[in-house]
Amino acid sequence: MTITRRLSLASASYSRAASLASLLHQSHKPLSFLRPPLSFLPPRPIRFGSILPVAGNHNSHLGTENPHCSLSQQLGGLMELSKEPQELIRSLYSQIEPYSSGFLKVSDVHTLYWEQSGNPSGHPVVFLHGGPGGGTSASNRQFFDPEFYRIILFDQRGAGKSTPHACLEENTTWDLVNDIELLREHLQISEWQVFGGSWGSTLALAYSQKHPDKVTGLILRGIFLLRKKELDWFYEGGAATIFPDAWEPFRDFIPESERGCFIDAYHKRLTSDDTHTKVMAAKIWSTWELTTAHLIPNEEAINKGTDDHFALAFARIESHYFFNKGFFPSDSHLLDNVDKIRHIKTIIVQGRYDVCCPMVSAWDLHKAWPEAELKIVPDAGHSANEDGIAAELVAANEKFKNILKGVGI
Repeated sequence: MTITRRLSLASASYSRAASLASLLHQSHKPLSFLRPPLSFLPPRPIRFGSILPVAGNHNSHLGTENPHCSLSQQLGGLMELSKEPQELIRSLYSQIEPYSSGFLKVSDVHTLYWEQSGNPSGHPVVFLHGGPGGGTSASNRQFFDPEFYRIILFDQRGAGKSTPHACLEENTTWDLVNDIELLREHLQISEWQVFGGSWGSTLALAYSQKHPDKVTGLILRGIFLLRKKELDWFYEGGAATIFPDAWEPFRDFIPESERGCFIDAYHKRLTSDDTHTKVMAAKIWSTWELTTAHLIPNEEAINKGTDDHFALAFARIESHYFFNKGFFPSDSHLLDNVDKIRHIKTIIVQGRYDVCCPMVSAWDLHKAWPEAELKIVPDAGHSANEDGIAAELVAANEKFKNILKGVGI
């Protein structure tokens, strides 16, 4: 069935539903009084591949009729036609195991761990973890329908299972952007959906702005644009107004004479040759962030910050990037380059009470990029594992899945 025919059928069904809703509103009568024949009722729920129309002339969006139209352009047009509410799965998928994994040498120094799970013939999606330095975990696979998606996870330089552990040499944003391309080519993927939260949103924006032709869609969470005001908020006392009890151990580890810039002071200790100093600084740095990552502090997450192995990579790599201002040429680099990705359909998921990456960054991005859909979770903080945020992330993937199925992918 052609896209035009799909739209015609969906439009007819939606028109009948709208007529019924109008009649109900005007009559104020019980539903049973106005129940039409079953053949009149629109299909409920609207299933995969169905597209609900919105007002306006949609002919310019039907990119599937053009063989030269990229998948991201097709997805873009169809997103315009799918803004009416649909029933979307919002629960995490069951745990799955990778069907393949390996290590990719990306430089003379670094080797990255990667894995694939889900459907080997499915639509590829790459998961970009946070930190930088946070690494991936098995639960990251659960945001995606394993029957539809080919799910690619990898640990960025120095993080997780990648080697050498916690290494700062040849470790910059642009090294990671190049690594993503090397991995895409290694896995013989022509283009893919990109999913990233927190630092992962930073990296997703940098990657897509550098390689917009390789991205079919973006799902971003907990927006972090790595601007000075964001770093100052979290590491120089702003977030302390909300978490003063968690801030004091972070503050007190640094002598008063060095408290003019906590990022510099911690970077000095995290790159120290003294192992004890380095490990202590890493644990305190990590615990501060993990304590503030949930609306209601999560003890399991906080305890992760006391693990030497995790904390060293997390804290060392984060402080390295933040000390170097993300290796961006300007403070507003990601906002300044939005035009390069304006055509890529994007969903932004943001917790209203995110202390790590306050909502102002998502708001600034959305103002610069109004074409991107912003979903604000009213009862959540920063973590992707909070119920409301996880539900919106799954729903975003489901929305893209349904649209992709609509174009016959």
